[in-house]
Amino acid sequence: MIVVFGGTTEGRKAVEVLEVAGKPFYYSTFSDGQEVELVHGIRLSGGMDSHAMLAFFREHDIRVAIDAAHPFAEDLHTNLLYAARHAGAAIIRYDRLYPPHTADCTWCCDYDNAVRQLETQGVERLLALTGVQTIGHLRAFWQKHECWFRILNRHFSRLIATRNCFPEDHLIAVESEDLTGENETATLIQHLQPQAILTKESGLSGGFTEKVEAAKKAGVQVFVIERPAYPPHTPVPQNVHIEMVNGPHGLRRAVEYLLPDFFPLKSGLTTGTCATAAVKAAVLSLQGEEEEAVWVQLPGGESVLVDIERAGRGEATVIKDFSDDPDVTRGCRITATVKARPGGSSIRFLQGEGVGRVTLPGLGIPVGEPAINPVPRQMMTDAVRALTDAALDITLSVENGRELAKRTFNERVGVVDGISIIGTSGIVRPLSNDAFIQSIDRELEVARAIGCEAVGLASGKQGEQALLAQEPGLRVVHYGNFIGAALYRAHQLGFHRVVLGIMIGKAVKLAEGHLDTHSHKVTMNKRFLTEVATAAAVPDAASKIEHITLARELWDLMPPAFFTHLRDLCLRHCRQAFPDGELIIHLIRNE
Repeated sequence: MIVVFGGTTEGRKAVEVLEVAGKPFYYSTFSDGQEVELVHGIRLSGGMDSHAMLAFFREHDIRVAIDAAHPFAEDLHTNLLYAARHAGAAIIRYDRLYPPHTADCTWCCDYDNAVRQLETQGVERLLALTGVQTIGHLRAFWQKHECWFRILNRHFSRLIATRNCFPEDHLIAVESEDLTGENETATLIQHLQPQAILTKESGLSGGFTEKVEAAKKAGVQVFVIERPAYPPHTPVPQNVHIEMVNGPHGLRRAVEYLLPDFFPLKSGLTTGTCATAAVKAAVLSLQGEEEEAVWVQLPGGESVLVDIERAGRGEATVIKDFSDDPDVTRGCRITATVKARPGGSSIRFLQGEGVGRVTLPGLGIPVGEPAINPVPRQMMTDAVRALTDAALDITLSVENGRELAKRTFNERVGVVDGISIIGTSGIVRPLSNDAFIQSIDRELEVARAIGCEAVGLASGKQGEQALLAQEPGLRVVHYGNFIGAALYRAHQLGFHRVVLGIMIGKAVKLAEGHLDTHSHKVTMNKRFLTEVATAAAVPDAASKIEHITLARELWDLMPPAFFTHLRDLCLRHCRQAFPDGELIIHLIRNE
């Protein structure tokens, strides 16, 4: 069994990850104030000391504990370490993303240090955004200087302030911890006119950046309490295994590693992520560090740990981490060779054996360049620039890449001699048919169970972001290629409104009547596209379509009438699976 200690944004994200498995787990918070959407999860509330936590672990056979609590919840972290040690459970620490320390903030290692630095810099008026529990820690300052504390408007919070004899007229009570954005902080600063604010290093999800930006714009000094080290005690007991993650993909991978049977299918890493890990390890080897694993930052900001098969003398190899999705590159070796180049600071990508070469326009990569897509290129560039400013040549090679490419559609889009290094999210979600359709069903069931009347459907993250830009707050489920299955289930569950986002490549297949758009089953039909263009009165339709290699080229060739007709055809076929209710279809450009 799994238990999540939450009450945070990370706790909610952990719930979303675990709910997809369709299996029970526990979600524990100190109070019952946080609203969280649970279908398979079992809600617990109330604090546990170390002994109560250990008893709970033993009674419910807890094998994995996900610590998604606030970084400053030191008592909980300590109790969890004790319980895991004595119950033989593993810990996954779901940490936050933190911006780098900057010199325009004053960083304090603890509250005593904060008081000393506030005194030294002559602060007389302070707005403390550190929470009611810190009133006692800062007593030495507020007893001598004017100080306001922002607290939650709860009886328990006011009671703590009263017990510490803090003046009630200097409490700023808010209804929710979510009211910590730039505008709210700016309003408080404008009203109170403090010389400085004091905040915790609470990470991006804790509103840290917004608070700092509001203070900077107002010309107010910023003092920051640094987050405590994790784990709370070092060295960690030998029998306690801790996995560190800072995002949903890393969390799922950690659960898959620790409890292989929890999810029906295993997720994986894209060729782009594996290649980035190889590049990073190769650069580190030039600097004298031969790593067995490296952290790679994904496009969404979180980092994942990738194993290195071998590294040394500017070269590193990664075995492609594969999911249960059918993938021709599963288990192949991706090698990066990095060589310094005199002068300048540019990075050049060179074609190695088994990596394709681009021969036609339309892929977003110059003709003649190795087939390394824009997102992986940026991932590698960012990884390298975090380590060195030197000019480098990066050569990528893929074991048996030429042979593997024959099982792909690379030649149809003008990529020759090998495979492409691809990936937009950095993670491969398992698309194996039955299990993936089951995961769609579960996500839709969760959305309906929590009262959603409308749902968004998108093939992946890019489509989801486009839909949310149109309708913030819309709950979006990924359909992969299974448009028909997702629509049919949405109809069965009684959704009154469905908003479908679809990229042009899948749209041309859907418009022809294919409700499953996987490239293994159906490819772009130019004759059909010519018929669509002719019906939309596009002049010289056949010659315009004859030379395209990718559906995305249609955006630059076709007038709006073509896309209107294409969307109408998509809508007609979607009505087979979703006959009633409002159905909206958005065609989404790659940009």
